[in-house]
Amino acid sequence: MSTKLDTPAVDAAAIRAAMEHYARNGWTDGLPVVPVTESYLAEFLATTGRDPDEVLFVMPHLNRKLTVRLAAINAALAGCLPEYFPVVLAGWDALAKEPYPKKGIWQSTTGTAPLLMVNGPIRGKIGLNSKGNVFGSGFRANATIGRAIRLTAINVFGVRPHQLDQATQATFGKYSACIAENEEDSPWEPFHVEHGLDAETSAVTGLTIRSCMHIEARHTRIPEQLGRDLADSVRRTGALIHETTSVLIVLGPEHAKMFASCGWSKQDVRRFVYENAVNTREELKAVGKDAISRLSRWRLPSDHPDAIPDTASASETPERVPALNSPEAILIAVAGANNAGVSTIIETFGPRGDAPSIAPVRDV
Repeated sequence: MSTKLDTPAVDAAAIRAAMEHYARNGWTDGLPVVPVTESYLAEFLATTGRDPDEVLFVMPHLNRKLTVRLAAINAALAGCLPEYFPVVLAGWDALAKEPYPKKGIWQSTTGTAPLLMVNGPIRGKIGLNSKGNVFGSGFRANATIGRAIRLTAINVFGVRPHQLDQATQATFGKYSACIAENEEDSPWEPFHVEHGLDAETSAVTGLTIRSCMHIEARHTRIPEQLGRDLADSVRRTGALIHETTSVLIVLGPEHAKMFASCGWSKQDVRRFVYENAVNTREELKAVGKDAISRLSRWRLPSDHPDAIPDTASASETPERVPALNSPEAILIAVAGANNAGVSTIIETFGPRGDAPSIAPVRDV
């Protein structure tokens, strides 16, 4: 960066005053936001044929709803370019299909965050990063599209820290969480194609995530070894809130290609991880998670007054307790640079196994 800034001839003091006005009103996530005028807002609304008053998302317990216009205001505040807005809208369409956000999970002590994953041609058109540093900084589209969702949660639904947001510690993803799949370096069909859409359709998947865990396996060439490494990380007892967990495994291209070169499909990886993500009864007892609550079905000690036996207790192998309820509780995508044996396990909320929440990008 040059020490001499080539800035437009504008009144910087007026811009700072506007930014401070937004901050005083609590319309930020702690970082400065972009001042929004009616003329700038019109540029966002012009990218879609949807009615500005169309309702995108409702939180009935808060008696609040999100419209296209409100989504556009917050996308502009977040620093999005107008051409990003159709992706933001598709993100809200996908999140509207998610079972947990509308029930208040964004307010939970667990501290979950929404994650958007983008597929299709729109990735290249707007400069979404799917390769190196995919979970990190440096790419405006990734940073601001994810931030648009967070600012909307704050400004439309009132989910502010220390108020409606009761997260005990939260996750870094609560600032922004948006990635694109690296379809070009994947040996398998893209995520959205796997789940029923055409390759030329751009789409956004919405997820409710808890945490991310990096998997370092730089030298193995044996798929079972990497599979066990993944399974061991998935089954960690600290992840078990409910009776079972669920995950999105984001394989780095090197790991994905290693699996594929050995003849493994995504379903093969999914099945292997499911079968090996198992804890013993003694391991669960040692951490006070060998039973479930009769009320919430969350894990707790077997001597707790609300405890009842878990599902595995009635199986043929009651001392082996699966961490997942089915192979379908594992989603698999490919992202990151093709330069090292590194992958990521993203722990999603709840004992899933249903179809992922995917929405096509309209107006592109």
